[in-house]
Amino acid sequence: MDIEEWINGARKLKASDIHLTVGDITMIRINGELVKYGERDDVGVNRLIHSFLTAEQERQFSTEGLDLDFSFETTDGSVQRVNVFHQNGRAAAAIRLLNTTVPSLEELEMPPILNELATKRKGLVLVTGATGSGKTTTLAAMIDEINKRRACHIVTIEDPIEYRYERRKAIIHQRELGRDVPSFRAALKSVLREDPDVILIGEMRDFETISLALTAAETGHLVFATLHTASAAQTIDRIIDECPVEVRDQVRGQVANLIQGIIAQTLVPRSDEKGGRTAAMEILVGNDAVKNMIRNNKIAQLPAVMQTSAAQGMCTLNDYLTRLCKDGIIAYDTLLQYSQDSVDMSEG
Repeated sequence: MDIEEWINGARKLKASDIHLTVGDITMIRINGELVKYGERDDVGVNRLIHSFLTAEQERQFSTEGLDLDFSFETTDGSVQRVNVFHQNGRAAAAIRLLNTTVPSLEELEMPPILNELATKRKGLVLVTGATGSGKTTTLAAMIDEINKRRACHIVTIEDPIEYRYERRKAIIHQRELGRDVPSFRAALKSVLREDPDVILIGEMRDFETISLALTAAETGHLVFATLHTASAAQTIDRIIDECPVEVRDQVRGQVANLIQGIIAQTLVPRSDEKGGRTAAMEILVGNDAVKNMIRNNKIAQLPAVMQTSAAQGMCTLNDYLTRLCKDGIIAYDTLLQYSQDSVDMSEG
């Protein structure tokens, strides 16, 4: 079996990741759980890992001992993100099997507020969550919603590019770190000279990236970005904490003025006939009350606003999980496992 057949076999099982380790069994991740995949001896696993590498990557990995991060495309157009590394003196690799088609917000069963956020013409929309929580998929669906509706210029800065968009109404330029641009900061410094309407930043990793993203939003662009945070309140705190002390009040004011929405999500197992996993979300919309709380550093009060603003599309993670449970999409045990607070099923 060649490498493409092997990867396609994992895809048919709806795996999201493959873990290869010389000296250990090969595992794939399905619906968040690791299961055994195939039988290969150590020589076969080692040969498979090295088959991913170009001559230059082979030199860097074998001679210099470097970890390698890259993506590659199979003949059917599927893209894989690969990290190759050493452990216990042996080769190992983690392979993320990226999706080839962009799902719609409706296919993802997303709430209508995400469609509404995609209609905004300026400001800042943040999609947050842990690695593997579906942030990239949610963002791709929102970008494609804009692509369907609006004749505009969208520039994405990604690490790596995961989804490739079909040409609809928008012009979309996708820039990949390491191939098209050296860093998020470098790309953001030039993006405003590229006549964009919408900018997607793969991750706001440091103060300079945050500052450039805020500047882009302030100058009349719609900016999407991600952070590895678990809640809306934590997202605001993380942005402020990344900034030098002397500019935190200024940044807090900028965020308050620019924020259109924060979507903090996680993936939870379904218990209905569809199986697999679904997104559970906390959603904050930048209304006047929210903006005032951010401006006045009353972040702890944001959950209360989300609980009382369902009509505007807001909800806490508990609210969302409870709704999924009442609709029969997730089990009650799942609700308790992922809930951040006590659960009350008597309302709604």
